[in-house]
Amino acid sequence: MPSSVPSFTELLDRTERTAVHLELRDSYAPTERFEAWRRGERINWEDRQSWWHPYDQLIADTVARGVAIRRARVVSEPVSEYIRWEHYVTHANVTAGEEVRWLPRRLTTNIPLPGNDFWLFDGELLRVHHFSGDGVVVEDEIRADAGTVELCFNTFEAVWTRAIPHHLYEI
Repeated sequence: MPSSVPSFTELLDRTERTAVHLELRDSYAPTERFEAWRRGERINWEDRQSWWHPYDQLIADTVARGVAIRRARVVSEPVSEYIRWEHYVTHANVTAGEEVRWLPRRLTTNIPLPGNDFWLFDGELLRVHHFSGDGVVVEDEIRADAGTVELCFNTFEAVWTRAIPHHLYEI
């Protein structure tokens, strides 16, 4: 049965001002890029064509039309191997135009964190990610109810205020 959830591209295309992404997991399902990194392969950041993906172009195009894109990651310390890899590949996110910050989980005790990662578009529409225990996306859900949107908006802003900019966060 096809999903009734609009694609990420469709949601971003409709966004006029802001898109924010909160990530709460210390690992996600491994990808080929992650496995290559684990084997010691590294990206030649000077050869943009070798690593630039359609996602990067989508972000760059969206930022170019005036949408601010911010990503905050809440991480346990010491960080997991997966987070070390994410930190490494975040160069692509930043190059595409995302602002990225990292917040050690120990600094979140008094922030009401939702149980799921999410994207919030223009402060009005949520795309909530539901994962299996091993980090595979099970389904995405769209939410627009005011209480949930407000909770996620306030949570993101609280995390963002405390979080460390990517270029300053050392792992």
